[in-house]
Amino acid sequence: MPKITWKVSPTEEITAEVKTGITLMEAAVSNNVPRVIGECGGNMACATCHVVVSNECYDLVGEPNDIEDDMLDFTEAERTQNSRLSCQIRVTDELNGLVLTVLDY
Repeated sequence: MPKITWKVSPTEEITAEVKTGITLMEAAVSNNVPRVIGECGGNMACATCHVVVSNECYDLVGEPNDIEDDMLDFTEAERTQNSRLSCQIRVTDELNGLVLTVLDY
């Protein structure tokens, strides 16, 4: 199973082995990652699963589609160049070592 790391503060990280096929939002919620809520259940209607993908890993997850891109304009924390909605990224073996930052609101 791929290992995913969420940076939740400058000094705290949560790393978990994650089952392939689920979304990063589902993985974050099941691993009690703070500030990843997934209020809409992954329907791209709330942007409460906003994360920032590390520069080194961004090519692995790719660009957001047009709908996700529009939703990222409504995130509570300011959008960055590497912002993604974690509900739109499915875990694959290729994502092993992925590092995400969870922003403060």
